Amino acid sequence: MDAERLSICPSILAADFLHLERELARVKNADMIHFDVMDGHFVPNISFGPMIAEQVKATSQVPLDVHLMVSKPEDFIPEFAKLAPLYITVHYETCMHLQRTLSMIRDFGVKPGLSLNPHTPIQVIEHVVPDIELLLIMTVNPGYGGQAFIPQMMEKIRLASRRLEGTSVVIQVDGGISLENTPRVVEAGARAVVAGSAIFGSDDAEAYIETMRAAGLKASTQLI
Repeated sequence: MDAERLSICPSILAADFLHLERELARVKNADMIHFDVMDGHFVPNISFGPMIAEQVKATSQVPLDVHLMVSKPEDFIPEFAKLAPLYITVHYETCMHLQRTLSMIRDFGVKPGLSLNPHTPIQVIEHVVPDIELLLIMTVNPGYGGQAFIPQMMEKIRLASRRLEGTSVVIQVDGGISLENTPRVVEAGARAVVAGSAIFGSDDAEAYIETMRAAGLKASTQLI
């Protein structure tokens, strides 16, 4: 992943599932398709599972980015790993044996990601930095799309960026992301953003993605 290029990851949670093939065609210039898996236990919602992910993979050439918002991620990892996603991300809050879970993802040939809920401090990653390739900072409480960005999370992104300086770990942010706040999260240290409602709710999703990417590139180059 290019350090200066902002990766745009549309969350299909916000897509029109009656016309999913058409929706995927609207975001064919995305870097990853973000796939939010919800089990109704860890988060108060149920979304979709491997069968839908398989159809998405068969329809789109954009790599999958699987985000497991589930109580027992170990039960889901093998099935999603069969689809060869770019990342499988699990939540710190759900993993009793975190390094074992991250190693399980890597053993399947997939890049392991770790997600933190808004209230979970950055310090918890201290002993697993070598085990992850992506850190997903939730900027809303997970479970529903369309929520507003929690302002306090901007400082959390900055803290993560300082801690991960000199590593290859990608900081991804998810929740309330739009064209308006993309430059600020990039300035804070994000290199990948997940956006659902903002992208799929736009009249021209492909153009919206390009505009977000350009705004992110401008923000990142100003930091050099």
